[in-house]
Amino acid sequence: MRGTGNHRALERGGVLTGADLPRCGWVRRWWCATGFALVVALAPTSSGAVSVGGPFELVDQRGATRTDEDFRGSYMLLYFGFTYCPDTCPTALLKITNALEELVERDVAKAERIVPVFISIDPARDTPEVLRSYAEHFHPRLVALTGTQRELERLGRAYGVFFAKVPMGEPGEYLMDHTGFVYLIGPDGKYIEHFESDASVADLVDALQRHVLLTEVGGS
Repeated sequence: MRGTGNHRALERGGVLTGADLPRCGWVRRWWCATGFALVVALAPTSSGAVSVGGPFELVDQRGATRTDEDFRGSYMLLYFGFTYCPDTCPTALLKITNALEELVERDVAKAERIVPVFISIDPARDTPEVLRSYAEHFHPRLVALTGTQRELERLGRAYGVFFAKVPMGEPGEYLMDHTGFVYLIGPDGKYIEHFESDASVADLVDALQRHVLLTEVGGS
């Protein structure tokens, strides 16, 4: 599995580009279109506001326990995926990386309040060691997290994220079918906005400009 797509580029020490990202047709498009809408419809708060996301206790790429409380005061740019993903995951992480690098040129202090977070939905293979190696190829401040299957399933439901194993090739080999939303979570831990898989770097930059750079007037 590691001989395909992004892993060929990573193993040879190169930088991922569009040429390294094969196309994939196994993502369940119906869930990508409706999964988040279901969460919105089924999980309103008592005030009528949308309830997306929730608390978590996971392990990062250095083996340290991290909770949602650790990110209070920062904006999370959050993506669920897995390191063996041949296309959608490295593409999303590259977009996040490029967007944050562009924002740094506009306002370093405010841009650094945005923390890119990658949550693996493949705990059987994505150990902290694997996540550490993978994260090094993207934004230097990327926090990569994993946890138990039960915790990840609970968190996936809270965010409207679908994921499931899809057997591939020889027995025991598989990919993960999953949604490709990128979430922007505010410094209070509450959902602000989400982006679908076809969102561009410019879309991310524009949204972060509105929600972080322009709203944090006088802040740092």
